[in-house]
Amino acid sequence: MLTTDFPTGSPCWIDLGSPDPAAAATFYGAVFGWTFQELGPEAGGYGFLQAEGRTVGAIGPLTEEGARSAWTTYFKTPDAEATTKSVEQAGGTVRVAPFDVMDAGRMAQLTDPQGAPFAIWQAGATVGLDAVSTDNALVWSELHTTDQEAGFGFYRAVFGWRSEKFPAPGMTYLVVSTAEGDQQDTSFGGIAPVMGEGQAPSWTPYFATEQVDELARRATSTGGTVLMPAEDVPEVGRIAWLADPFGAPFALIKGEPRQGS
Repeated sequence: MLTTDFPTGSPCWIDLGSPDPAAAATFYGAVFGWTFQELGPEAGGYGFLQAEGRTVGAIGPLTEEGARSAWTTYFKTPDAEATTKSVEQAGGTVRVAPFDVMDAGRMAQLTDPQGAPFAIWQAGATVGLDAVSTDNALVWSELHTTDQEAGFGFYRAVFGWRSEKFPAPGMTYLVVSTAEGDQQDTSFGGIAPVMGEGQAPSWTPYFATEQVDELARRATSTGGTVLMPAEDVPEVGRIAWLADPFGAPFALIKGEPRQGS
């Protein structure tokens, strides 16, 4: 289960790159009730998404040429330079080398060998999100990739992750956990095949909610689209896949995601 203890290798932050941060913030506010706290001119339009005063994510403008709107998952590291070196040694690429984010921490933007972008975070004043595994907050992170075993092997080499196979409809799902602690208790995400022809490998956030169908309705009524309609998955819960008005995918779940998704 994802917690705000954020052990090494766990998701600790998410942010959305959008061509229109203000419009994106309005959309997610309508869906989840989040508020947007812009950080000021020095932050270049970047700001925090908050639920009841607790930061659950962030939105900023797209900064890489040719980038598409998408959520980025950040994984906790005690040493951004060492992890970046491990990424290169394991066959990944460095899009943005480690740099300081004022006194908040140190980050780098990376891509795994199958092409899925992600980031790493070395905590300074900011350890990570204020809330996870609660309504309207991140509860699960899922990698869709062209090669599950190779994809897992890369992250195992970088972060020491462990995996457990979970039989899911039409595929074998890999539930992943951090390197230390009880394997089930420290599970935070999964690895699955890409969903369809042409889907690029990517990390997608799942947000917890007791109202999957209602939030999906809100999303479509405010410009979002349905990628996978809400459905019940045995031993998992009720899930739906959506995209915001700029095409960034995200998912909703009611249930126990550590059993798979």
